[in-house]
Amino acid sequence: METSVPARRGRRFLIPYLLLGVLALGSVAAAWTSSRTTNTTIGPEGVAMYDVPNLAPASTTRAGEIVDGITCQSGVKEVVNYHVHVHVALYVNGRMVRLPAGIGFTQPPLIEKYAIGEFYNVGLYDCLYWLHTHVADGIIHVEAPAKESFTLGQFFDIWNQPLSDSQVGPAKGSVVVFENGKELIENPRQTPLLPHGDIQIDVGTPIVPFHAFTYKVSGSCGEGTNSCSSPES
Repeated sequence: METSVPARRGRRFLIPYLLLGVLALGSVAAAWTSSRTTNTTIGPEGVAMYDVPNLAPASTTRAGEIVDGITCQSGVKEVVNYHVHVHVALYVNGRMVRLPAGIGFTQPPLIEKYAIGEFYNVGLYDCLYWLHTHVADGIIHVEAPAKESFTLGQFFDIWNQPLSDSQVGPAKGSVVVFENGKELIENPRQTPLLPHGDIQIDVGTPIVPFHAFTYKVSGSCGEGTNSCSSPES
């Protein structure tokens, strides 16, 4: 009888902790499920677009000055000998947000409207940086005159938005970055923009488990092209 009382007390006190653990796992699963089941469409680049808010507006893009050694070129002067794509998924406190179209384009950009969505391009009176987004589908285009190593930090500097281990754009909290399924331990700014890379950024809690994103960019700005004059309609 003397040993049975502590045993009952131990079980009674353990139950609340078990319940808290189940609830915590449930909240992560619910957030992940809610984010991944958001309505999607296939955009002008042939990539799935999620109907979620933008992390921040594209209009904060720098005004054409050189940023981290990256220049802003008009459509006529643009020279592209290195063109790769990187997909970036974003979660803030377990909820999906997205990169907007038009990052890396000075104002006013040329917006081409199609039945399948808007495609941002360089117009007569603006320029585009080597790192930019044409569509709100999470695809970063690296279009440079020569092959170089570029980073997520450079992209956010062009966007003129913060990126650190405690903030991504306006979202604040602990930052976890995955690339191609691997959690990175270095400064988020150093995340490389690898050819056909798959990056996921989590800000705050819960942390959404990495979910691989399969994509292939199509149209005249798609795989193997060196120009982004216009998407296929």
